[in-house]
Amino acid sequence: MKPTFTKLKKVFIVVVMITIAFGGYVFIVNRNSVNMTGRQKVLKAVYPMFAWLNKVSHKNTNILSNNKIMPPVSFYSLKAVLNDGAALDLASLKGKKILLVNTASNCGYTAQYDQLQKLYNQYANELVVIAFPANDFKEQEKGTDSDIAQFCKLNYGISFPLIQKSTVIKKPGQHPVFQWLTDPAKNGWNSQAPTWNFSKYLVNEDGMLTHYFGPAIEPMSEEILKAMR
Repeated sequence: MKPTFTKLKKVFIVVVMITIAFGGYVFIVNRNSVNMTGRQKVLKAVYPMFAWLNKVSHKNTNILSNNKIMPPVSFYSLKAVLNDGAALDLASLKGKKILLVNTASNCGYTAQYDQLQKLYNQYANELVVIAFPANDFKEQEKGTDSDIAQFCKLNYGISFPLIQKSTVIKKPGQHPVFQWLTDPAKNGWNSQAPTWNFSKYLVNEDGMLTHYFGPAIEPMSEEILKAMR
């Protein structure tokens, strides 16, 4: 009995030490976080490992592209409503690339907000990033539009447009922009709907849908940077 007790004691000590170390790491990563839940803090802290695991397993890393088909329905005929209730006419963005992303505040990919902002800053004169917060995947975006805006701005310094919380998957009420992005009869070629939060669609300067990037493809990845060139 004694050796077994000794082994259990050692295991307990190791578990306690790992827990304390992990707690310290989470605290350090989130030292500037504001009004984050415990889940959000843990997800932010473990994101680098989460991203690495997705990369090596090739999960949610699919990429589709086609830069030769003019859309049957003009992208610039679409409109959206911003998080604050203001109207956004996509025709006002002619001449710039547009990266459209369905987002959520309680997802393993939520930390990609940081890279989305970096991408937006890096290509400020060439690119507009537009986030479409959605509660379509495991209800990972339950907050109000006000909650979402506060979370994004306080914790990730988001300055790119946020759209009112929307439905992005193919079901009744799907946002018109995502109807266009996922219907070949409208965009010319793509039927791929978002597979999870942080799926990404790139529209070029002429209003052509050129790329779909799976959720695990990071905003500052070589794949997306190459598409920006």
